[in-house]
Amino acid sequence: MIRSVVQGCGAYLPERVVTNADLAKKMDTSDEWIQQRTGIRQRHIAADGEFTSHLALKASEQALTHAGIKASDLDLIVLATATPDETFPATATRVQAELGMTRGAAFDVQAVCAGFVYGLSVADSLIKNGLASTALVIGAETFSRILDWEDRGTCVLFGDGAGAVVLRAEEGMGTSADRGVLANALHSDGRQHDILYVDGGPSSTRTTGLLRMEGKEVFKHAVVNMAAVVGEVLAKAGFETGDIDWLVPHQANKRIIDGTGRKLGLPPERVVVTVDRHANTSAASIPLALDVAVKDGRIKKGDLLLLEGIGGGLAWGASLVRW
Repeated sequence: MIRSVVQGCGAYLPERVVTNADLAKKMDTSDEWIQQRTGIRQRHIAADGEFTSHLALKASEQALTHAGIKASDLDLIVLATATPDETFPATATRVQAELGMTRGAAFDVQAVCAGFVYGLSVADSLIKNGLASTALVIGAETFSRILDWEDRGTCVLFGDGAGAVVLRAEEGMGTSADRGVLANALHSDGRQHDILYVDGGPSSTRTTGLLRMEGKEVFKHAVVNMAAVVGEVLAKAGFETGDIDWLVPHQANKRIIDGTGRKLGLPPERVVVTVDRHANTSAASIPLALDVAVKDGRIKKGDLLLLEGIGGGLAWGASLVRW
């Protein structure tokens, strides 16, 4: 049985750091207000002329180095982003060209904050079906470009960044003890479009638009849907919540993360949290958090990881991975 085994991970954050105190100088907010409601202390903001593809490339290079794999070995790149460089072609093809990858395929997926889980699931499926053998899965965003910086209810929540993992096809016995992606679960509910969206696009307004969100509604759906999809993906692989070594959630809001952990009965020390230093980086948040926990030694070979995220659409999903 073919498994998609994670060989390495990488991350990149823009150099510019914007603290809550910095924002308080420009709008009616405060460090205390932001931290109390979101858990965020700071965020990274891309420089002028620094695009999503630039962030994605740097995270990818780190992931390849960590994996000990050359770009020439790749035959698939899946880039999850809601902030592409251009309407088309796919931003993934820019990364492909810069890496020097000349075979296989490169394309984008768009599921906003659930994008990395969607991208991981797509790559896993292609590997298991024999259509790829070595894949780069990236989550990269420059959300600062689609924020209304006069709306303190949204602009304080987001940041820019990128994270990536390298998957390679390996043969295994197909047991739960094998390393690799063990199960995925994906969902969406288009009826909830209006609670989180960007009010523009090439087909409707011919402008990019800005992010709009009904925070209370998103919070309500997030905690319920995250707990449900976690139970679903665990059941697919024959596990229970107590088997999880690490929950690596989408870093949207500390209260959502805490609420999901409580609903699952997971102690805080088994939940990876980076929202305080990165803010919500949409599709980049899960691989960024993953990279932090791998590099600081918390996540070790053989650990069972639960990755989960929810974003505009609404779209949500979860992946169970044996590291």
